[in-house]
Amino acid sequence: MLYVIYALDAPEVAALRAASRPAHLERVRALNEQGRLVLVGPMPRIDAPSLEAGVTGSLIVAEFDSLEIARDWMAHDPYVKAGVYASIDVRPFFRVNP
Repeated sequence: MLYVIYALDAPEVAALRAASRPAHLERVRALNEQGRLVLVGPMPRIDAPSLEAGVTGSLIVAEFDSLEIARDWMAHDPYVKAGVYASIDVRPFFRVNP
């Protein structure tokens, strides 16, 4: 089943995010290599074509065997361990289109 992970950054965590980014991306790459990743990316702070103003969080849509497994996967993310996120919401998701 698919799950959406919606995580909002804590205030003033740009340095923590940058330091943890390589390890975070490695975990995301692993999901992609396993064919479980549907969508992933940061949410920009402002409506702009670049991330120069920073980000406010992350969105991941991926396949996991259960909600518990999705939550556990996220609990071990480097951004979580570094304290980047102020809140994380993991929910089941039905893909309708395309």
